[in-house]
Amino acid sequence: MSKKRAVRRTICFAALAVLAAAFAVLELVSGSTNIAVRDVFAVLAGRDRDSAAHKIIADIRLPRTVAAALLGGALSVSGFLLQSFFNNPIAGPYVLGISSGAKLTVALAMMLTLQSGILLNSAAMVGAAFAGSLLSMGAILLLAGRVRNMAQLIIAGVMIGYICSAVTELAVTFADDANIVNLHNWSMGSFSGISMDNVKVIAVIVLAGVTAAFLLSKPMSAYQLGESYAKNMGVDLKLFRLALILLSSILSACVTAFAGPVSFVGVAVPHLMKSIFGTAKPIVIIPASFVGGAVFCLVCDLIARMLFAPVELSISTVTAVFGAPVVIAAMLSRGQKRGV
Repeated sequence: MSKKRAVRRTICFAALAVLAAAFAVLELVSGSTNIAVRDVFAVLAGRDRDSAAHKIIADIRLPRTVAAALLGGALSVSGFLLQSFFNNPIAGPYVLGISSGAKLTVALAMMLTLQSGILLNSAAMVGAAFAGSLLSMGAILLLAGRVRNMAQLIIAGVMIGYICSAVTELAVTFADDANIVNLHNWSMGSFSGISMDNVKVIAVIVLAGVTAAFLLSKPMSAYQLGESYAKNMGVDLKLFRLALILLSSILSACVTAFAGPVSFVGVAVPHLMKSIFGTAKPIVIIPASFVGGAVFCLVCDLIARMLFAPVELSISTVTAVFGAPVVIAAMLSRGQKRGV
């Protein structure tokens, strides 16, 4: 049986890797100007440095593609960490209002700096988003001490998200006309406009965060079996929970800072990966969620760009269409298990 599981997981990881590579190539060749696959590889190999194709790929499409893959993976891993923390498959940075909290603080920071003629750098954006994520997470944890029903906690998280979104919209309403366009485009969620310098910052934060999450696989597996079991296995619960909170917050904050709020990825993808791989073991699901989130966001970004081209949809519009049914299925599945 263990050999069959190993073969199944190997096939699944290989399939995800092939899908990620295939959709990444599609992202690079597709657009208002179609570019041949051989020209794409020529640019990536450094053989073509002067053509129009090089400028399109190197300056626009490649940063966007890499960012979509990294941020999609980050959001998915963040969702899995929150699901492990709250022991609920519906928990996620968007559902719990954590992304909305990050959106609020980044919007306020952008307004204050743009009015002074200052552009926020990458570190400031991530810092503002991280602060908002922690504030929302703190509010949820305070409610968790008073609310014993997990369904009520999820509803409270949704309400926190609505409050943060309402305050953000109010701030945008009273922003200067010159700032509204920037805030509106960012608040809708998109991987466009990300530069290669941004990608370097994203790669450092995301890869460090995902690696740290993977190193927590063993205590996370013990935690899944219950707090008492984890404590008996030598897990420092306070430190472990703090690590989960910080890692999930920084990963979701990085996504919000660079791409705006992206919905349902953090809930849908981990649930799909658990179903596909037939396990909930963190040592398997964390890397699976990362690659699966990359594939999911690459597909959604391709649809957002090409479905009604030249008009581009917000990324959250597309992720909601595909992610919301998965969330509903997870809720129904959880309800059926409780009924049994």
